[in-house]
Amino acid sequence: MVNPIESEVRRWLDEIIIGLNLCPFAARPARAGRVRIAVSEAREELDLLAELQLELQKLDDSKPEAIETTLIVVPHLLADFMAYNDFLDQADGLLDQFEWSGIFQIASFHPHYQFAGTEADDPENLTNRAPYPLLHLLREDSVEAAIDSHPNVDVIPENNIRLMREMSSAQRDTLFAYLAGR
Repeated sequence: MVNPIESEVRRWLDEIIIGLNLCPFAARPARAGRVRIAVSEAREELDLLAELQLELQKLDDSKPEAIETTLIVVPHLLADFMAYNDFLDQADGLLDQFEWSGIFQIASFHPHYQFAGTEADDPENLTNRAPYPLLHLLREDSVEAAIDSHPNVDVIPENNIRLMREMSSAQRDTLFAYLAGR
C-alpha cells in the first residue's frame, strides 16, 4: 500500500514541478521511476540527521540509473520555516562530515518557503513551496549534466517567477490548494 504522504508529494512533483515545468530537468528521472521518495518518521532533528545520512548512503551506493535523486519528506518536524532553514546548515554539515560535498547537494522545498527579500505572500515563493518540508538530494554530476544540456539555465528562475506572477490568484489558489491550512 502506498503511503498517502508519498502520494501527495508525487502528485506535487507531477502537477507542479513537472506540470508547470518549474524544473525542466525533473521529468526525465520521474518518468523513468528514478526519483525515490522517502517519508521520514523523525520527530527529533538528530533522528532526521540519521535518516538523511542513511538516504545519502543509499544514493551513494546506487547507480543513477536506479536512483537519480531522492526526496526526503519531513511531515512530523520542521514546520517552522526558520527552523527548517537552520536545519539545512546541519544537513550541509553532514555532507562535509562524510565527504559528500561535491558529490551531492541538498535543495530545499517547504510549505512556507520564502526567498530572501520577498514578502511571505509574494507569488515567487510558490516555486519552492511543497506540501511538506522536503530535502531534495541531488547528485552533483547530474546537476552539472543538466546545466550543460540546457541552453540557458539562468532564465529558469526568471521564467518561474514570471509564471507565478502572471497567474491569477484563483489559478494559484487552485494549483496550490495543498498549502491551505499549513
